[in-house]
Amino acid sequence: MSSRIRRIAISTGGGDAPGLNAVIRAVVIAASDRDWECYGIREGYNGILFPERYPEGGVFRLTRDRVRGIGHLGGTILGTTNKGNPLAFPMRMADGTVKEVDRTGEILDTFARKELDALVCIGGDGSLTIAHALHKKGLRVVGVPKTIDNDLDKTYTTFGFDTAVSFATECLDRLHSTAESHQRVIVVEMMGRYAGWIALHSGIAGSAHAILIPEIPFDLDKVAAKIRARDQVGRMYSLVVVAEGANPATGHRSVLEEASAGQVERLGGIGEWVAKGLQDLTGKDARTVVLGHLLRGGSPTSFDRLAALRFGAAAVRALAEGQSGVMVALALPNVNYVPLDEVAGRMKAVPPDCDTLQTGRDLGICFGD
Repeated sequence: MSSRIRRIAISTGGGDAPGLNAVIRAVVIAASDRDWECYGIREGYNGILFPERYPEGGVFRLTRDRVRGIGHLGGTILGTTNKGNPLAFPMRMADGTVKEVDRTGEILDTFARKELDALVCIGGDGSLTIAHALHKKGLRVVGVPKTIDNDLDKTYTTFGFDTAVSFATECLDRLHSTAESHQRVIVVEMMGRYAGWIALHSGIAGSAHAILIPEIPFDLDKVAAKIRARDQVGRMYSLVVVAEGANPATGHRSVLEEASAGQVERLGGIGEWVAKGLQDLTGKDARTVVLGHLLRGGSPTSFDRLAALRFGAAAVRALAEGQSGVMVALALPNVNYVPLDEVAGRMKAVPPDCDTLQTGRDLGICFGD
């Protein structure tokens, strides 16, 4: 593979997040200014593994005209997927069984055949783990941290997180008035998988009365006691925020679909379980609101938009400087480079002693412990 860069490819994998298009725009413009050609890979690596699905081609040219006016748009013009990890791709064998096989060799062959010199991989933990594997097999790779969950290590934040928190906070603001009008308990279930960042930040910003996160196994009796204490002082309603991966101290997280070949487990249902339990314990009417994919959609906030543009430009600078096997990371006030082997396969959970969590405790918020 030539040491001089002439063509680079961009992929977006995993769940979508506001700011993806801003990263793509920044990469294409910064690369074009260096006389590099840019190509987009459709839907993670499906554009390479299943090119027949795409009439315009699974790998297509990205020009300045193609990315004009997309920076404020949600989603990704490349498409994305959280299925079919090429490191362990589910394939049906002749005997009918499903076996996970490594298909990264097909990705490397396509890069060589199309004379693509480097990859900018925009994604979360799963996508960056794939990127790290491709780097170890000889591909020049720079990663960009993307996830609304904010659970990637070695970066102050990921783009998409601020937008998700801002929208969740707005929803909590609206729910206060309806909960108070009906003297109800409203349980709000939020995304975040195994990390409680979205629930914690939006819950505190939105004045929730209880916040249940995966990092703190919760006792529902203590949440019910918080609700009864509010009732006793005339505050006849309560908002309870629960992260989708929250764990009852005496049980297990709620799973809608078990993990299978090529597919991670799908979380969900904990909000309904908490609401039913609180209704039984307090005698109050309890309702559930699941924000779900609403947190992923829409235009990025100015913070996420700027972070995404900075990450995209920094990824191109990293390649121009000869970097590979790194992730661009926000280390306020700057963007720096972190080795992918310090990021891949790791998760950034909410620390039990973090200032934000302590702030919640000082404000009297119940965490169920």
